Amino acid sequence: MSIRLIIVDDHPIVRAGIRAVVETRGFDVLAEAGTGEEAVTLARTLRPDVVLCDLRLGDGMDGVATTVALRALPDPPAVLILTTFDHDAQIVRAVEAGAAGYLLKEVGVDVISRAIVDAAAGSVVPTPGGDARLVAALRASRVELTAREQEVLALVAEGLSNREIATRLFVAEATVKTHLVHLLDKLDADSRTGAVSEARRRGLL
Repeated sequence: MSIRLIIVDDHPIVRAGIRAVVETRGFDVLAEAGTGEEAVTLARTLRPDVVLCDLRLGDGMDGVATTVALRALPDPPAVLILTTFDHDAQIVRAVEAGAAGYLLKEVGVDVISRAIVDAAAGSVVPTPGGDARLVAALRASRVELTAREQEVLALVAEGLSNREIATRLFVAEATVKTHLVHLLDKLDADSRTGAVSEARRRGLL
């Protein structure tokens, strides 16, 4: 039986292009949606195997929120995120929300076909760099930072010292050190540089 799809993108021309590509490989496109809300409504009724969803939609639900809603359905479809930029921080959030993986919109027909088959089978789809373990790790480990920890992290990334961060945030230097200890622990890092690197990998910066 053919794998059934819904294509979600706020640009009709893009949807038409994706549809033309996947239909040449025998996939069954059940419907197209221009918004996340429309996609969820269609998926609830049509029960597709896979939803190809743009990461950045127009007004309303973005690709992350759409992924969350789709994966919460009684018979959830696999979700493949489509994006233009490989380093979009939203990718991490979408994968953590349950997306099977993501694809750059410039990928070839063979790559997108293989990804659809893998997603429909319940497999983790490798990243454009080829590492399925990264997607699996992201799905398994979401890091929650407090608002203050996020502020400290951003200032560390700017290269500020503890004293400079304390001055900027109007807190004691000891308070900054406490936040840093928590950040290193949450990010499983052993240095400020390591924390910043891991935060960027997880899309927290």
